[in-house]
Amino acid sequence: MLGRAKAGDSAAFGWLVGEHQSMVFSITVYFFRNRAIAEEIAQDVFLDLYRNLAGIENTAHLLAWLRRNATNRCIDRSRRKSYRAEVPVGADLHPVSWDSSPDVLAYAQVQRELAALPAEQRVMIILRYGEGMMPGEIAEALELPVNTVKSRLHRALGALRSKLELKKVQLT
Repeated sequence: MLGRAKAGDSAAFGWLVGEHQSMVFSITVYFFRNRAIAEEIAQDVFLDLYRNLAGIENTAHLLAWLRRNATNRCIDRSRRKSYRAEVPVGADLHPVSWDSSPDVLAYAQVQRELAALPAEQRVMIILRYGEGMMPGEIAEALELPVNTVKSRLHRALGALRSKLELKKVQLT
């Protein structure tokens, strides 16, 4: 399909979008916890893909490119504009691979604290646990050394753990 899309077949490009839109949306919606922003960024990612389709070498490169582009756009947007992480009442946000915790309150607390992390830390947790990517895959997608990904992920988890432990102490 990639070859056909690169040759100008709009149906093939539409298929590529349909095949990968849930992954891109998942990354963006978990980053911002805002459906409108997530949809806007996902649309920009696919518009950018259309413009840069000629440079995509294969399916693995396409996946890495989409993840990197979505992640970078999330980080850039969070730096540029102030936003408030929120989940509207009745929101139906379902990421690709995260299942809701049986403990709804604990799940909501984790989501709030995740949203409060700095952008780079939040991205690491989202890609690792939300998208199920291994550190090597994250490194490839973000064009970072594997050890850098591992150390950033370790720091991100430590920060999240500290925030949750602090909340636990405050609640008891």
